[in-house]
Amino acid sequence: MKKKYDFSKGRRNPYAKQLKKQLTIRLDEDTLEYFRDLADETGIPYQTLINLYLRECAVAKKRPSMRWKATG
Repeated sequence: MKKKYDFSKGRRNPYAKQLKKQLTIRLDEDTLEYFRDLADETGIPYQTLINLYLRECAVAKKRPSMRWKATG
């Protein structure tokens, strides 16, 4: 290794905005099983499948259907 490196001609990573962010998410066992089975069928990792599906929902601006029950 060199003692010093010249970064004067360096540039920022043009793909940095496309990097993924790691997070923790809690999923129902049935949901996880669905994506794992789909991963086995397609050969695509289940986390990639979940990301693809969520991206598709975001692009389509799809909203979940929710019905809240009042408690009390």
